[in-house]
Amino acid sequence: MKRRTFLLSGAAALLGATGYGFVLGGRSDATEAGTFPLQLSDAEWRKRLSEPQFAVLRKHGTEKPFTSPLNNEKRAGTFQCAGCKQALYSSETKYDSGTGWPSFYQALPDAVGTQEDTSFFMTRIEVHCSRCGGHLGHIFDDGPQPTGKRHCINGVAMTFQPKTG
Repeated sequence: MKRRTFLLSGAAALLGATGYGFVLGGRSDATEAGTFPLQLSDAEWRKRLSEPQFAVLRKHGTEKPFTSPLNNEKRAGTFQCAGCKQALYSSETKYDSGTGWPSFYQALPDAVGTQEDTSFFMTRIEVHCSRCGGHLGHIFDDGPQPTGKRHCINGVAMTFQPKTG
């Protein structure tokens, strides 16, 4: 196969995936990273999650930027895992990174785990829910103080619980 044909075929496949609304990462199952307290079969996850949620949380997909209503959520409250409802991020640590995804500089204590992600010919730090192992997004070193981190999270991987009272 000629190099040009190979590159064009790869680009077409990637564009086809992004046209659907998400891009799959390098791993096929969120639980490959380890054992998590909440374990369900793919069939059980499919019953619990919408197709876009399943693609991101269980198959390491990425939603299109600027498509999540949570990107513009400004009320006080807590962002939870869409898969298991575990509290992940406080609205107090959310900020507008301009990237098109909800961004936070810090997760709640013990709410998330991380692992190296080498998909797409690069090395990044993946962040996942510590209860169900659901893929949330990635962490980068270009965030604000006090942590200097940017937790770039797929909005479809979360729900929002407004603060009451």
